[in-house]
Amino acid sequence: MTETKQKPLRKGEQTRAAILDAALQLASREGLEGLTIGVLAEQMAMSKSGVFAHFGSREDLQIEVVKLYHQQFEQEVFYPSLQEPRGLPRLEGLFARWVARVSMEIASGCIYISGAVEYDDRPGVMRDQLVEMVRTWQAALQRAVKQAIEEGHLRADTDPQQMVFEMYGLVLALHHDARFIKRPGSVERAQKGFAHLIATRRHEAAPGSVKSSARKHPKSASKTLA
Repeated sequence: MTETKQKPLRKGEQTRAAILDAALQLASREGLEGLTIGVLAEQMAMSKSGVFAHFGSREDLQIEVVKLYHQQFEQEVFYPSLQEPRGLPRLEGLFARWVARVSMEIASGCIYISGAVEYDDRPGVMRDQLVEMVRTWQAALQRAVKQAIEEGHLRADTDPQQMVFEMYGLVLALHHDARFIKRPGSVERAQKGFAHLIATRRHEAAPGSVKSSARKHPKSASKTLA
């Protein structure tokens, strides 16, 4: 994951960006398969040909929506967490901001999670794009776990892949219980689960190790990720 600086948009680029924003909102509610040129054109008060002028096909539009979602995810979750001290504080920051974003997506839906349901057994460009982005995020989490081990915050026998697997499980459970079952307290349960996950792997004797791993998620998701 690398941060990119944005240049001022020209008129045509502004129109394209507006279409993408509307498409992302639509895909979040209806799923990527629910995203059609016709519905989007009606929502934007544009002709279908006007939308096609910016995106050659429905699949091209879907791919760009996934890329935009990934970019926003980086800007709100990944980059700000890199400002945290290396090791456990950074890992905690990643998880806290991840939970904060998912909790804000309860009403609409997470593209990564809904996309996995839509394309889990459908080979093709869309599935490949989603898989690549999720793997990129998991790799970033694994690096953070490894750094926490190197800093002496977590035990040397900690398995980064297993830990990320369990972190992912907490977020999936949060999304399921909060969005599908609509169970109150799901965010707090995810936070409690992460605190327990850290506690079982903490290197207690490490000098300067973080004393509290139970972080509350940010009051508002940051708009800059590094």
